[in-house]
Amino acid sequence: MKIKVLRPFSRFAVIRFTDVTGNVDIAWVALSQVGNVGGETYWRWYGFHSQVEWCACFVSWCADQCGYLDAGVVPKFASCTQGVNWFKESGLWRENIYEPRPGDIIFFDWNGATGQNGLADHVGIVEKVENGMVYTIEGNAGNACRQKSYQLGDIEILGYGVPCY
Repeated sequence: MKIKVLRPFSRFAVIRFTDVTGNVDIAWVALSQVGNVGGETYWRWYGFHSQVEWCACFVSWCADQCGYLDAGVVPKFASCTQGVNWFKESGLWRENIYEPRPGDIIFFDWNGATGQNGLADHVGIVEKVENGMVYTIEGNAGNACRQKSYQLGDIEILGYGVPCY
């Protein structure tokens, strides 16, 4: 296990724990936000003056609290498609058959009224994987930060951004 001091004055990620199972700091930050309703903290931080679809702002905010935006580990993005494109262009994209690790960024293509179109509609952070389920923390899930779970390989999971923490 590697231990690194990261952002020593941050109130969130003081010590970074990484190993072959992923990175839990970003998941810890996200977990600390469960229950937030409306997402104003995240969309205002991003620079918006009124509420927007804020799932990507939430992921970017969590990454920023860990110092990952400044380090170039995770991009600052307000659009799910923008996030997917960055991970693909960086060679850090995995399709939905991949078994994610804590701290991976999970993207969804909802099967709504118009069906799936191959584009990301929503994004969250992987908390853990157990017994064939991926557990996530998501912003703007019913206009709140929530923990959710999905079957691995679920058709609505578009894929994963896998940051090099």
